[in-house]
Amino acid sequence: MSEEGGVGLILFPGDGDVSSPDVAWSCTHFNDFRRQLAQADGFTLDEMWGFGGECPWSGASTALEPLLDHPDDGGDALSVAECAAILPRLEAITGQWQKQSDDPCLQRYIDDAVQLAVVLRFCVEKGVELLFL
Repeated sequence: MSEEGGVGLILFPGDGDVSSPDVAWSCTHFNDFRRQLAQADGFTLDEMWGFGGECPWSGASTALEPLLDHPDDGGDALSVAECAAILPRLEAITGQWQKQSDDPCLQRYIDDAVQLAVVLRFCVEKGVELLFL
């Protein structure tokens, strides 16, 4: 489960079925992915509370907040409503990144976003929470 020599995490539907889709990252790559999402959404994650900054999440206007402001592992599950709110913004950002396909650094984040969208869509369709392990 770990990559890049780091501790890993998995995001997966809380349906109890091990064959359901999931997405796995090293904690380092997950944090990089979240920084890219925040940047695409118009703010710097490092300026936010919990990431070394002083800006409270209550002042952030992003549908991605439940994902961005979540502990790397453990913590509460994301509700079906949170998954449903995150999905359109994630897909919009993925579309923006795909238009910049000449940037090879973005390809890994595009792949991550597509995998995460599959898991989020599954959670919404099945009415189950998204768990972090």
